Amino acid sequence: MSNESVRMKFRETLLLTTIASLACAGCDMRPANNLPGGQSAYASIPAKAQGIELGAIQPGDRLYIRVLGEVDLTSDQYWVDGGGMVQVPLAGELVAGGRTTGQLREEIARRLGARFIRDPQVAVNIADHNKTSVTVEGEVQHAGRFEASPGLTLIGALALAQSTTKDAKFDEIVVFREMAGQRMAARFNLAEIRTGRAPDPQIIAGDVVVVGRSAVKGAWHDLLQAAPLFNLFYVLK
Repeated sequence: MSNESVRMKFRETLLLTTIASLACAGCDMRPANNLPGGQSAYASIPAKAQGIELGAIQPGDRLYIRVLGEVDLTSDQYWVDGGGMVQVPLAGELVAGGRTTGQLREEIARRLGARFIRDPQVAVNIADHNKTSVTVEGEVQHAGRFEASPGLTLIGALALAQSTTKDAKFDEIVVFREMAGQRMAARFNLAEIRTGRAPDPQIIAGDVVVVGRSAVKGAWHDLLQAAPLFNLFYVLK
């Protein structure tokens, strides 16, 4: 057999193998895991994180609390502990985590007004949010750990990783979260979120986002990359 015949035979074998890989990749389009998806996903990972409103106070935040006319109570060094509690003189220990600044202000004013100060004028602001992170990996341009800013959503987290790669499987976007000592996970469909057919879930500190790989896309892109190297399109003529 001549060298040209050997080369032709090799090209044909490679082409058939690649086409077979593409076919097999599309044989089973079911998710590679049994994690909840669709509407069930939001039962595990709610669209809005439970107990944390957008822009709400979070554990580790530093607060500025001002009580008009009360210098000893006014400070920007009120820290929310890991359990979401904050200590305010005269008002005692209060639940701050998951509340808005307005809700905490009303609670402080109520407690102070009940026993110590007549008609207290209270202001509460978040002086500094706790700098914590989320992890984004899988089929993204730049995997890594990023700051979990208040109001961060799944699309925002993917944007921090400079979006998905060309081989990403849009219905295999998995979010892992620790909740009440348990590890929760759910699978989201990025295409539906982007078109507004599904909510864009809130991503909070400690979450891990993993973008799955599409076998079909990957096999097709592998074929396109291999084609110039082995002159595969010559066989197709």
